[in-house]
Amino acid sequence: MIQLQALPTALADLFAAATVSGKLTIADRYGLLAMLLADSLTPEEGAVIDRLLHGVRRGRVTLVDSF
Repeated sequence: MIQLQALPTALADLFAAATVSGKLTIADRYGLLAMLLADSLTPEEGAVIDRLLHGVRRGRVTLVDSF
C-alpha cells in the first residue's frame, strides 16, 4: 500500500491559493482528500478545511475542472 504524506505547509499554501484565486482545482481536491484519508489532521488543520468548505458553500470559492 502506498503511504501518502502531505508537505507540512501544503494545507496553508492550498488555503492561501484558493482564497486569492477563488478556485479549488481537481488537484487541490485530491490533495484535501489525501489529507483527510491520512487521518492525522490536527484540530487547526481540520478548521482550515472547514473554512475552505464553508467558502465553497457560500460561493466564495468555486470548484473548477482544471488541474
